[in-house]
Amino acid sequence: MPKMDAINLRILSDLQHNGRMTNVELAANAGISPPPCLRRLRALEEDGYIRGYHADLDGPKLGYEAELFALIGLESQALDRLQAFETMVSEWPEVRECHMVRGGGDFLLRLVARNTADENALTQRLTGTKDVIRVTTFPVIQTAKREPGIPIELADIPQADEDT
Repeated sequence: MPKMDAINLRILSDLQHNGRMTNVELAANAGISPPPCLRRLRALEEDGYIRGYHADLDGPKLGYEAELFALIGLESQALDRLQAFETMVSEWPEVRECHMVRGGGDFLLRLVARNTADENALTQRLTGTKDVIRVTTFPVIQTAKREPGIPIELADIPQADEDT
């Protein structure tokens, strides 16, 4: 398991902001040479600190003009029913995120739709799903902030040796 020091955090921070950075750029920003940087990067990937790389696509430019959140309440919180719901929505391409939550519902979904009619059809599909007793939707009007990943603070982390 890699030691989480300032160099590894710098690598993670840089990749989180620009997943297309080269190893040479990562190494320069971290203050180390490329070979140890690549070793660190591979260790971070292998240990699951980096879950993947992706492009952040513009939904409206690609025909998905609507985004909404849906709070879903199920009839039962039995494990098999929760898992069945998760399995079902994992197969819906419009469901971009599915979170089991506590509080006012059982699941919070983030969905995309091509237009209002598509959004309504998705809502009806959800309300007609087995075990679903409540669907509350929250159409997104405007997004003020969309920041991927997590906040990484570099200031209070001790420096590491270049060889590690």
